[in-house]
Amino acid sequence: MNGSLAANAALLTGIKRELGSPACDVVVCVPSPYLAQCQAELVDTAVALGAQDLSPHEAGAYTGEVSAAMLLDFGCRYVIVGHSERRAYHGENNELVAHKAVQAIKAGLIPIVCVGETLTERNAGQTELVVGQQLDAVLDAISAADVARIVIAYEPVWAIGTGVTATPRMAQDVHEMLRARLAAKHAATSCDVPILYGGSMKPDNAGELLAMPDIDGGLIGGAALKAADFLAIIKATQTN
Repeated sequence: MNGSLAANAALLTGIKRELGSPACDVVVCVPSPYLAQCQAELVDTAVALGAQDLSPHEAGAYTGEVSAAMLLDFGCRYVIVGHSERRAYHGENNELVAHKAVQAIKAGLIPIVCVGETLTERNAGQTELVVGQQLDAVLDAISAADVARIVIAYEPVWAIGTGVTATPRMAQDVHEMLRARLAAKHAATSCDVPILYGGSMKPDNAGELLAMPDIDGGLIGGAALKAADFLAIIKATQTN
């Protein structure tokens, strides 16, 4: 929940000015009130537009909700579902996240499905159980053909804003597990699903993280609010 008309314009201008032809897909997922502004700012650029959430319902008496169709009206291609903050602060469970992913795919959007464990869960040795259940809820709700239309983002909740840092190897271990779980359920498409790392990727650690074999990109938080930092992370993909 960051941004303003002025701040958004400055941020996107800085990104567009230096981006050039990126070696990776670049997406910005913005708060819903700013979709129109950012849609206009990103016309004819290499940056795709995404939203931070959507309703599990198509339409109707759901005041305050934003539907997939509304996001499409503003040119969105992506939408985040199941972000750790939505799970923690708004009580979103695995079933609701799966419903949102289904709505996104049905409308033609690409859901960025977030999974991740808390520090308590990690310390209890429950990482694979928790993250596996979060992923399975979505995989079980969509068709085999639609698996290749999702993006997964691993967010170790314990490594976000806590001062505790996940090493590249720790991140890789979970990414490898997620890849194996995908392969066990959908071998034909498991390698086509990007798995992003969302645990405080920054310019100073992006290179090491992206060098891991199963880390395909980043779900960037605070570092994306500074054009120079975001661009540095994008540049790091060119050497990995």
